[in-house]
Amino acid sequence: MKKIAFLLPVFAVIVTLCSYTYSNEGYKVGDKVADFKLKNVDGKLVSMADNPATKGYIVIFTCNTCPFAQAYEDRIIALHKHYASKGYPVIAINANNPDLSPGDSFENMRERAHSKKYPFAYLLDESQEVARTFGASRTPHVFIVSKNEGEFTVDYIGTIDDNAEDADEVKKKFVEEAIADILAGKPASVNFTKAIGCGIKWRRV
Repeated sequence: MKKIAFLLPVFAVIVTLCSYTYSNEGYKVGDKVADFKLKNVDGKLVSMADNPATKGYIVIFTCNTCPFAQAYEDRIIALHKHYASKGYPVIAINANNPDLSPGDSFENMRERAHSKKYPFAYLLDESQEVARTFGASRTPHVFIVSKNEGEFTVDYIGTIDDNAEDADEVKKKFVEEAIADILAGKPASVNFTKAIGCGIKWRRV
């Protein structure tokens, strides 16, 4: 696995300096989650309620251009392939303002999804309201939500694992461990970690 230890901190500083900040606490673990309807790269609108057979979702705020998001891309694909059949598919959402990050335009999202053969929905949060509601701040930023009596609640918030630089050096797989607990009928033993990634590029409000 290619290491990107040198490039990640450099890019992180650049994108942080170029981002507008947005302060919103958003959801906490245990909170009910409002459904959303966003445009997928295939042009269709997607919501969490579309698939009544799911037990929940791995909702990941990500993008095309952030080096952290790129480093986790294959791991996100692997999460979907492993957990969709267990009732927890991935929904990826890009909330970046393309005026600040042209590489995150809808057309570029479509190209990225096609070139990487994304097996999951990749949605555009053009208004950024979904990201604001969730309290997403980074790319990637993960929210595991589970369906309970027809309503979705937050079970885990944070990062995917403990090594953004090299997948081969991961020691703690936070998302996988959280879902293992959830599927066993238990609360996630670790339900919050700090999201590591580039700041979301917010529109001025």
